[in-house]
Amino acid sequence: MRYAQGGGLTSRERAARERLRLDAADRFGRGESNAVIASELRVARRSVERWRRAWREAGVEGLRSAGPASVPKLDPSQVAALERELDLGPRAHGWEDQRWTLMRVRAVIRRRFDVTYSIHGVWDLLRRAGWSCQQAARRAVERDEDAVRGWVRETWPSVEAPRRRSTRGSSSRTRPGCR
Repeated sequence: MRYAQGGGLTSRERAARERLRLDAADRFGRGESNAVIASELRVARRSVERWRRAWREAGVEGLRSAGPASVPKLDPSQVAALERELDLGPRAHGWEDQRWTLMRVRAVIRRRFDVTYSIHGVWDLLRRAGWSCQQAARRAVERDEDAVRGWVRETWPSVEAPRRRSTRGSSSRTRPGCR
């Protein structure tokens, strides 16, 4: 399951979900229907069906949280050490320019901590640590605004897709006028 914040649930969110499931367990004991429970708890009916099945098989303990789905590969002290490494800059790690890319950060993690991350995993790790995607703040010095305006005025119209006809066409592929 994917979550908007890029990772799993926090411990507070897991506890809130567990309270919902335990509330549903009380309602199962009173004999309420899945539809009523789903409506009142504002969850999907399928979730209530799944919870009821777990409740039948293992009781209330079957509805308790099992903890986080996975243990992070880097602990908080290692994430702090990674941030210190990134603050040194790419040149300190052997790259010629001053751009951090996901591939470079991945290489630093591999060398420093002997842990392998996917590119997406590196991005999730950086985002959770407060890093963001950076874009150039201003245009290139070499940009010639007059040349750009001329290209847009002269060249772009010939490259641009032709516009729709102003007259009505036919949807038939066999009529010559519709091709």
